[in-house]
Amino acid sequence: MRFRHPVTIHLEGQDICVDGVVPALDILTEAWPQQRGPRHRDALDTCLKVVDGHRSTIDAETRFREAAEEAGILVSPHR
Repeated sequence: MRFRHPVTIHLEGQDICVDGVVPALDILTEAWPQQRGPRHRDALDTCLKVVDGHRSTIDAETRFREAAEEAGILVSPHR
């Protein structure tokens, strides 16, 4: 359940490379910023469905990236 392309986010003063569904779930549930929008909910739901075998890892990667962008924690690869 690894992402094709790891997603780098910035949390608590450090860059974190998220490379799969399990680490994404950990961050979405334990370390996500307090401000949680609809994309966070979508990412969490999609990751849980991947674990249950009902969605693809690509879907989870996309939703996690969108949630990170919405939260303002996505690290641009061009910075």
